Amino acid sequence: MRYETISNELFKLNRKNFAKQMKENSLAVFVSNDIITRSADAAYKWRQNPDAFYLSGIDQEETFLILFPDAPEAKYRELLFVRRTSEQIMIWEGKKHTLDEAKNISGIETVYWSDSFDNIFNMLMHYAHNVYLNTNEHDRSIAMGEATEVKFARKVMNDFPLHKYERSAPILHNLRTTKSKYETELLSKAIDITNKGFQRVLKFIKPGVWEYEIEAELTHEYVINRATGHAYEPIVATGKNACVLHYISNEAQCKSGELVLMDCAAEYANYNADLTRTVPVSGKFTTRQKSVYNAVLRVHHAAAAMMKAGVVLNDLNKEVGSLMEAELLKLRLLKIADVRKQDKDNPLYKKYFPHGTAHFLGLDVHDVGNRFEKLKTGAVLTCEPGIYIPEEKLGIRIENNLLITKDKPVDLMANITIEAEEIEEIMNSK
Repeated sequence: MRYETISNELFKLNRKNFAKQMKENSLAVFVSNDIITRSADAAYKWRQNPDAFYLSGIDQEETFLILFPDAPEAKYRELLFVRRTSEQIMIWEGKKHTLDEAKNISGIETVYWSDSFDNIFNMLMHYAHNVYLNTNEHDRSIAMGEATEVKFARKVMNDFPLHKYERSAPILHNLRTTKSKYETELLSKAIDITNKGFQRVLKFIKPGVWEYEIEAELTHEYVINRATGHAYEPIVATGKNACVLHYISNEAQCKSGELVLMDCAAEYANYNADLTRTVPVSGKFTTRQKSVYNAVLRVHHAAAAMMKAGVVLNDLNKEVGSLMEAELLKLRLLKIADVRKQDKDNPLYKKYFPHGTAHFLGLDVHDVGNRFEKLKTGAVLTCEPGIYIPEEKLGIRIENNLLITKDKPVDLMANITIEAEEIEEIMNSK
């Protein structure tokens, strides 16, 4: 893999924690993502199923994992299956994991080739009363086509209709929300690489550069530092483009006097950073731009201070809305008379701040987690307020990644330049 070796203690710990929450005499099974055809004989870039990676550390297609804590023989309590390498595969695709390599990566003692999975799985199913199957249960997910996990679950339930079936997702959501020290280290590595990219483009941006050139500079810095690549489709949005929340075409030229919003971050070992900064193309904010920037920054700092264990994310978003409302009044984007008679279910600030303040972060950029439950110590979230004024061709968002504690959060991006004056100083230094 491009990234450095990860201690298999992470995956051992994750499996141990999952097994603790399984019902007695239960078997859990996890499968890797399929390779998806793009067209002709080309495929989309493959990425491991995050739950399969979380529990095994295997970053390779055609992987199966079985957890059966009450199996009749000890060797069947944890089983890993990996793709068998052939001479033909070696020629066309390159080396795959050996059984010993898969054992070392995962910390699982019993490892077979994946072509043995069906026989062993079918045998073990006769000794299990309950079966945990896994699907994507992210509350923002909209299924587009049938996922590998869904097809697999349907086959299992069809072949073994009399078993009792359980959902793995609720257990995994709870576990993945709280990051171990190993995961925090991997996230910090992704953040460090992200910072290197941001520092690079601060010196690169000037009137006349193109959004895609900035993206290219970031890509170079990420990859040369062993990142898998971008954590998500990068947003490099100058001028009015910054008012489009998910602008990803990155095709415009940056002009003097404009701001450029960059929502770009690195992925390292499947863990994702998520950074947004907005900077002046000419290296100097106008008075108006700085006023709006500092308004967003004040909301950012205030919102971050509120994010601690016990806070409910959904409630936090509403409280931050009130902070933003006050700033929008100061900027004269809202009028107090209109605010007093506004619809409380559709507050006026949403015209200029239409999205939430925070989301969970980890193996997915919009990671699993319950926004209606109290935040737990060890969760990692973004903090990303913004103000978007299309009529002024002005969009500003500021985003950092926070580790939740009992008191104030740990800002994992505290060393990434954020103050307007510091941004200007770096952009104008030689």
